[in-house]
Amino acid sequence: MNQKNAALKFVIVLGVVSLCADATYEGARSITGAFLGTLGASGTVVGLVAGLGELIGYGLRLGIGYLSDRTRQYWSITTLGYFINTAVVPLLALAGRWEVAAGLMIAERTGKAIRTPPRDVLLSHAAMRVGRGFGFGLHEAMDQIGAVLGPLMVAAMLYFQHGYRGGFAILVIPAVLGLGVLLVGQRIYPNPRDFESHTAELKAEGLPQIYWVYLGAIALIAAGYADFPLIAYHLQQAAIDNSSQIPLLYALAMGVDAIAALIFGRLFDRIGITSLAIAALIASVFAPLVFLGNAPLALAGMVLWGIGMGAQESIMKAAVAGMVSPDRRGSAFGIFNTGYGVAWFLGSALMGILYDASISALVTFSVVIQLAAIPVLLWVSRRARTT
Repeated sequence: MNQKNAALKFVIVLGVVSLCADATYEGARSITGAFLGTLGASGTVVGLVAGLGELIGYGLRLGIGYLSDRTRQYWSITTLGYFINTAVVPLLALAGRWEVAAGLMIAERTGKAIRTPPRDVLLSHAAMRVGRGFGFGLHEAMDQIGAVLGPLMVAAMLYFQHGYRGGFAILVIPAVLGLGVLLVGQRIYPNPRDFESHTAELKAEGLPQIYWVYLGAIALIAAGYADFPLIAYHLQQAAIDNSSQIPLLYALAMGVDAIAALIFGRLFDRIGITSLAIAALIASVFAPLVFLGNAPLALAGMVLWGIGMGAQESIMKAAVAGMVSPDRRGSAFGIFNTGYGVAWFLGSALMGILYDASISALVTFSVVIQLAAIPVLLWVSRRARTT
């Protein structure tokens, strides 16, 4: 029981770190799409920048995951990533051209790429003790509390007429707090693997077939999931919401994300990957509501968007942790995130192009490709129960 309590406390510590980090970069992401628009960027540029940032960020995780497993320096790599991830955000306040802002946005995604695979390995050890779905779900919920607070901070700066630059500047506060908690947590919990009393009975020399099929299903969901910068760009261009309301809409979605992460995390511990298929079905409706509807429908669409994000961020990582051995988790998370990121980039780039050509085509693509993932997820769920 003491070990389980310690593991839970460790999950909370990592959750606080992620809360602060998310307040920093999600606060920025709530206005980067609209900010790029004010600097002269087109819808295609916004889609490409968002997608390229995800591609570079997720692609880098392939090497970082492998490096983490080879060096076992999970804490050191995690710390470096968090520093880059949050330190560049306040610098957006100084950007005078969309090219400079785009570079900083990509740098932020690079920092997230560096810290995510080793951080997820550290978290997986504690999650194995408290319940995979619950552990990753609790972490994601705390993560998204920060994703609510950050946009609210930015919205407050916009409300008091400090503009986008003031919104970026205020985010230095959670950035510093998060790094401080991270350094303290590293000293208190130097060996999180001790939480995992025994290794799973899985072969360490390779990744199983079910892992690759599961990755394919997640790639379909990622390709059809519009990134918020493109959504914010649409809301601004269509005059559905004014500039100060867009961060509030994002904050609402992140709040829904947090609740969904806890609910679907618990559901995962009961029914497995089928819970992700349920979430995919619910979230597939967000695109027509957001891109074709008026303000109330866009609001409903963002709620569904938040449900999908919460389920993805909690369940998909919990599933990976149970599919591979502890010695291969860094590589498994890295490969998984790379595949996810490539799909996200291709989908984001295509949706940016489709937005400039036909919003209806964008919506059709988003809905169809997400629904295509559901039968694959159900197959994975059945296969997981029989092995």
